[in-house]
Amino acid sequence: MGPVTPKARNIEITAESLREDLARLEVQKQALERELSAVTAHLDSVQRALSALQALMPLAAPSAAAPGPVDVRATAEPAPADTTEDADTSREKPDHAEAEADGEPKYGKLTEQILKYFAEAADTDVRARDVAAALGRDTDSGSINAVRSTLDRLVGTSRIRRVGRGLYRAAKP
Repeated sequence: MGPVTPKARNIEITAESLREDLARLEVQKQALERELSAVTAHLDSVQRALSALQALMPLAAPSAAAPGPVDVRATAEPAPADTTEDADTSREKPDHAEAEADGEPKYGKLTEQILKYFAEAADTDVRARDVAAALGRDTDSGSINAVRSTLDRLVGTSRIRRVGRGLYRAAKP
């Protein structure tokens, strides 16, 4: 085998540099995905809280300053090139819009799941992380924080009770 040519050496250097860039970019991508998940969960929580407050305001017209729901997926992921019926079904009305149309209060999916969990848990003290795990929402800190935010809102509306630091229990009827 002969000596390594300068051209072959340049290719090796370039390949190694690209491998390092790839590893760095993969780590950065994972960090950004976690951050996006947390922001999305917080955004959803804030939107639901705003919707609940607007529903409590009698005959309040929607304010121009209060933005409507924002689809963060539209900015986070490029839309598929093929726009078929699937694209239409992915843009269903949010729960609160259906509730207004029905004339009866309807809560978000997470809120309803948490209330159902506490109905089954009865007089048991549980942590937010345990609730998140029971609902399959313990995959990342953003999902767990969404559960915590919802629990805090439910405590504020007396739907559940806080019985200690980080401990929750179903409210007594």
